Amino acid sequence: MILIAISVAGALAGVIGVAAGVVASRRAARAVRECRDLVEGAVGSRGTVDPRALRDVAVVRYDALNEMSGQFSFSLALLDAMGDGVVLSSINGRAETRTYAKPVVGGEGELELSPEEAQAVRTARRGDGTVPAVPAPASPGDRASRRAEATA
Repeated sequence: MILIAISVAGALAGVIGVAAGVVASRRAARAVRECRDLVEGAVGSRGTVDPRALRDVAVVRYDALNEMSGQFSFSLALLDAMGDGVVLSSINGRAETRTYAKPVVGGEGELELSPEEAQAVRTARRGDGTVPAVPAPASPGDRASRRAEATA
């Protein structure tokens, strides 16, 4: 009688073990499907990246101040596929450095963009990356006229 009870308990334990294995296998398969769906959701049906991801980047180097040469100032545009993002500009002089961040929506600055910032946005949207350095203005008035031309 004890032998039969042990045999039944062993068979029952085996059935429970197989059932637990089936449940674990189904859970693992579901986890794999969910991960695959997440990956496929991150990459569109045509293999494109999420349009909100950083995609367009460009740097424009220039001499912002007459006292400095060597194109130490720069404007960096970081945009997504919709043209939304930010332009970071660093104006470097001998005594100080100023850094600005301006939001960009639809390829247009929400705040007025300098000519160099506007060029960085245009270059990023075209996908050209880094552009040759912009020549230094001859005088402060030249910089103002370049700004007026860029906004016109």
